[in-house]
Amino acid sequence: MPIKRRDFLATSAALAGVAGLGIRPSFAQAEPSYKPEEGASLRLLRWTPFVKGDEDAWIANTKKFTEATGVEVRIDKESWEDIRPKAAVAANVGSGPDMVMCWFDDAHQYPDKLVDLTELADYLGNKYGGWYDGLKGYASRDGQFIAMPLAAIGNAVCYRESHMKAAGFSEFPKDTAGFLELCKALKAKGTPAGFPHGKAVGDGNNYAHWLLWSHGGKMVDESGKVTINSPETLAAVNYAKSLYETFIPGTESWLDINNNRAFLAGQVSLTANGVSLYYAAKKDAALAELAADIRTTNFPVGPVGPVGQSVELHQTSSILLFKHSKYPEAAKAYLKFMMEADQMNAWIEGSSAYCCQPLKAFADNPVWTSDPIHAPYARASETLRPNGYAGPLGYASAGVMADYVLVDMFASAVTGQATPEDAVIEAERRANRYYRV
Repeated sequence: MPIKRRDFLATSAALAGVAGLGIRPSFAQAEPSYKPEEGASLRLLRWTPFVKGDEDAWIANTKKFTEATGVEVRIDKESWEDIRPKAAVAANVGSGPDMVMCWFDDAHQYPDKLVDLTELADYLGNKYGGWYDGLKGYASRDGQFIAMPLAAIGNAVCYRESHMKAAGFSEFPKDTAGFLELCKALKAKGTPAGFPHGKAVGDGNNYAHWLLWSHGGKMVDESGKVTINSPETLAAVNYAKSLYETFIPGTESWLDINNNRAFLAGQVSLTANGVSLYYAAKKDAALAELAADIRTTNFPVGPVGPVGQSVELHQTSSILLFKHSKYPEAAKAYLKFMMEADQMNAWIEGSSAYCCQPLKAFADNPVWTSDPIHAPYARASETLRPNGYAGPLGYASAGVMADYVLVDMFASAVTGQATPEDAVIEAERRANRYYRV
């Protein structure tokens, strides 16, 4: 049975409630209606949550959908690192989950395997203030939506304020030079920093891209020509080597969970993470002192990056709907339901500032101002720079990220497996394998 259409003109109270959340409904575009197929059931593969409230809210919204339509939705979970290969297998063999919460520009690796969601995306964008450009870029190709933009998972520096002050700093440094001095001082005090140089799909990529961009480097230029072999990249690699010397041992093997564990165990005093790190500390009574000491801020500004602006990647997720799904109308109905105001606002609040909205109307959700720790994460969707910068997103950008070309470049140089120059040359060689296709 189809989901009942929402009628914002039904009562003045309904309109007031929507307007109170900063949403200005538009009636210029007809609302699409998707009738689930007879006997439809769906399977969604999502990433393992780092904030339990994210999963709880998503499941609660899904239950509401099932109650309204009779369509059961099975939700499976995989680790962050396993989502990308699982999605690729499903796309290539033509079976598996109907939908997957993917990462970054994964959709561009197999656009011909995905259902066109342009009609639904245009309706949602028109109704809820438009899509943020960064998230839209990850989910669209040649003017068509090949996926549904879902969220930016904000990344910010997390640190112990008391340890920073004990190291001789009254406030957090705003530039990369000062940041290096802070990390040196923290190491001298026995309270070091730690950032992942392992194949961490979120934290490893976020850190590596900030290192590169903050020094003015880029993988490709506007035309898609590989430009990683540059003086700016070499400066970024040498800076990374200096930072690595201040880190706790072992960060070259860290995945997305490792810096969380090290910080919460008191092994490091400074790292970068989503707001999940803060909430993991808050929910553990034994970590009350640590939780009260946590502060967050955006990454420092580099010597070549935009003046006064931190240049950051931010984890992004879109929902893929595969053509092999037996129930595409049910899946579209599910996506529409989950993206509407009641469900999206409940999910953003349940995520406790972990998931930043894809549609501009939801920027007024009260979660963003409910705690000062949330501030660095509040504009992730607005400020993120796509990993394919400065070229177009597509097969090549997706392949380079999936192959961890940039992450490996820094890791090989900081650990001494390669000289900075050789690490950059190898990254150039690997990137050209994708951009010459």
